[in-house]
Parts: sequence; C-alpha cells; structure tokens
Amino acid sequence: MIQPIRVLIADDHPHAREGMRTILSAEPSFLVVGEASSGELAIALADELQPELVLMDIHMPGMGGLEAVKAIKSSQPHAKIVIVTVSDEPSHLFEAIKKGAQGYLLKNLNPSAWRDYLRAVALDEAPLNPELALSILREFANRPAQSDAGGKDRGTAQAEGLTPREKELLREVAQGLTNKEVALSLGLSEHTVKNHLKNILQKLHLDNRVQLTRYAYERGLVEPRGSE
Repeated sequence: MIQPIRVLIADDHPHAREGMRTILSAEPSFLVVGEASSGELAIALADELQPELVLMDIHMPGMGGLEAVKAIKSSQPHAKIVIVTVSDEPSHLFEAIKKGAQGYLLKNLNPSAWRDYLRAVALDEAPLNPELALSILREFANRPAQSDAGGKDRGTAQAEGLTPREKELLREVAQGLTNKEVALSLGLSEHTVKNHLKNILQKLHLDNRVQLTRYAYERGLVEPRGSE
C-alpha cells in the first residue's frame, strides 16, 4: 500500500488552515501531520515531524514565510515547500523560489486543482509557471558567469556532460513543460522522460526541476518561449 504524503500546514489564520486541511483530507494520498501559526513554529514542527510537503503562507507574525522556507530547506533539504498565497506577485514568489520553495498555489483555486498540483510537486512533476520562469531569466540575465579555477564556466562544463537528448529535454523542462508534454514533443514515453530527468538532476547535482530551471536560466543554457 502506498504511503500518504505527509503534509505540514503553516498559516497564521485558523480558517485558512482549516480550509487547507479540509481540501487535503478529502484525498487519501495526503496526511496532514501538523499545523503551524508562525514561521518559528513551522521550523520546529518540520524538524520534529519530518513532513514531505510543507504548505507555507508568506505573511505571518514574527518570522515570515520566506525566512521559514530558507530555514526548513537548510535542515530538511528533501522537503517540498509550496507557497500558499492570495497574490501572484512575481517578486514575492520568486523570492520564495530563491530560498528553496518548489512552487506556489493561489488560495482561490478549486480543491481538485490544489490536490493535482500538490501531488505533482511531491512527485517532482510540477512545471514552473511561465511568468515565474521569465522572472528567473530577468534576475540572472545580467549576472557574470561563474567560473571554476581554470577559468571555464562551471555551468557550461557540467552541461557538457549531458547527452544531446538530455540537453534537449532540459530545454523543454526549463520552459515549463510537464513530463507528458515533453514526451509528446520529443516522441518519448513519460517513463523515458522521467529517467532522463533523473539522470540530468544527478549529473548537475540538483534536487528538483525548479532548481533545474533556475540553473538553466542562470547559466544562459535556455531562454523561455516567447521571450525576445
């Protein structure tokens, strides 16, 4: 029997926590193991309960959600963190991604969309929102390349270790495509796409597709579709 995804909810509003708990409780693949009303409590509970998925509000009293994300990812690097917000302001969401969050959910989305997205995040299959991908590109556009001791760009050196097919798949994933969309685009099975993605992450020493997208844009290896 497949074990449910262990979830920690962090939001200072009791009604918001109740709403999230209700949404997740309707799906047996999720198990809410704890609730926090502040960033400090979220960090403590994450260390104690070892959740696989954390739903984090940005604005909370005391330590806010962004700093809590950073602290939790530092002590629990394999935990997936999703920002839950009423605003899709790119600057806030991008800050959360930089601190280690895997994605975000708007509070006004319907429950089924919530569950589908969170399941995809837990399986590392959730694509990055195209607008957020553009924000990542703009953030890194003017940064100098990071070079190793020999003067060669480290990102380029690592990318050279990828096969042509892996580079092709990296471009597709970094542009926000799902595994199914990548499979259709490249004429592969979803299983093959998952295997290629796993190999790419291992070669680049990354943990998930959000980090992969950041890496690709930071190193100038790919540009989002529709960009000038």
